[in-house]
Amino acid sequence: MPGTAVEHEDRFVDIEIKLAQQEDLVDSLNTTVYQQARRIDQLEAMVHKLAEHLRGLQEAGQNPTNERPPHY
Repeated sequence: MPGTAVEHEDRFVDIEIKLAQQEDLVDSLNTTVYQQARRIDQLEAMVHKLAEHLRGLQEAGQNPTNERPPHY
């Protein structure tokens, strides 16, 4: 026994609503992933600069890992 046209219309509306919600969710997730990727790039650049700085200190004969902090 096939459903009525109204039942079919209601089902289509429900599917369209769910699809729109899924599209919004995907857009939101894409934005989050993009922002996190940018932040990761920034953090990687910071780590690279720190590593270069430490190498420079070690080459200059300073070893900051064995120094006492200034508050001692």
